[in-house]
Amino acid sequence: MTNQIRNSVDKLIQELTRQRDELQLQLHLGSKEAKEQWEKLQDKLQQLKQDYEPLRDAAEESAEHVWEAIKLLAGEVKEGFDRMRQAL
Repeated sequence: MTNQIRNSVDKLIQELTRQRDELQLQLHLGSKEAKEQWEKLQDKLQQLKQDYEPLRDAAEESAEHVWEAIKLLAGEVKEGFDRMRQAL
């Protein structure tokens, strides 16, 4: 995986983790539905981190495919965080 892609993914995961931490502070005021959504998003973010770790040093020829898959999962997590933020 190229350094540029690796750095982009690292920054993406850091940003999603920061957003998660901010929402977690607000969650205690949320509804049961919001808490259920939160659990699903937590699972997806954990999956993203676990899937990415072994791929950080993947061969360059597969880097683009890895990057696309990571962006898709990260997009789902970000959209979920945005919905949670709006609900809170």
